[in-house]
Amino acid sequence: MPHIALTDSEYAAQLTAQSKTNFYYSFSMLPRDEREAMNTVYAFCRTIDDLVDETAEPPDGIGEDAASTIQSNSGVINTACGDSLSHKRERLALWRREIEKCYNGESSHAILVPLTKVVQRFRIPKQYFLTLLDGMEMDLVKQRYKTFEELYEYCYSVAGVVGLMCIEIFGYKYEETREYAVQLGVAMQLTNILRDVKADMQKGRIYIPQEDMELFGVQDYDILLEQQSPRLRRLLAYEAARAREYYHSARALLKKDERITMLAAEIMDAIYFRLLEKIELSNFDVFRKRISVSTLHKILIALRFWMENKALSMFRSKKNK
Repeated sequence: MPHIALTDSEYAAQLTAQSKTNFYYSFSMLPRDEREAMNTVYAFCRTIDDLVDETAEPPDGIGEDAASTIQSNSGVINTACGDSLSHKRERLALWRREIEKCYNGESSHAILVPLTKVVQRFRIPKQYFLTLLDGMEMDLVKQRYKTFEELYEYCYSVAGVVGLMCIEIFGYKYEETREYAVQLGVAMQLTNILRDVKADMQKGRIYIPQEDMELFGVQDYDILLEQQSPRLRRLLAYEAARAREYYHSARALLKKDERITMLAAEIMDAIYFRLLEKIELSNFDVFRKRISVSTLHKILIALRFWMENKALSMFRSKKNK
């Protein structure tokens, strides 16, 4: 079968579609130009995330030593130490240099060539990408968070700034929309943390703040041994309530006349909020299986918001005539 070369935008779209993440269903409702831009940004984010948690292709020009594949032993907690840590941090440093090249129009990497066009067209600040890389590096050097303030810094770096990237592509008029994007990003990251308690523990990380664990009398071994004790459930319920607060505060910040351009963000909000509800309905049993929202439910959520958005757009068009 002959090899068919993909364009840069097709390559980014393929990465997004293959992952079938919650983002995929919101991106699909965007106009073509915005959808391709979001696919490109997502492809970069996913590549960096894979670098930290698994393996990823390094930027062009990285030497064999730095680009050597780092495998984690199956079933063994990965504490990101030794050569694995140094190699990954070196590769993150190289990605930082690639971002500099990207903003100078000099990168030749398959992901960064289309990203260069995106950041130039939508004027996405370079600091957002550098902050994201800083957040990813926190996963390599920090396995515990003493307070929620520390965890918030992490959530802002890996999710809040992604929200800020998104609204530059969607377009916005109000300064409050920037805070909306950050708050929603943090809410979604807190939801991820709840869902992935077991998976993160297997990687040697516990994101739940130590001060919260102490408040409810939960020890590390309660999570490691997957003990579904009443005190652990109360702790997870406490974390879920905090996530809910961030969803509600985000929604309160979004002005009505900004909703049309924030269609994709509202779809993401609804899908992740449904995920949070499912975690709560399971009585916080996040150990036996990975809780998720069904594909059909995601599609129905996306279609509902798309139809509401279209109706709102038509109403405003008639009103302005």
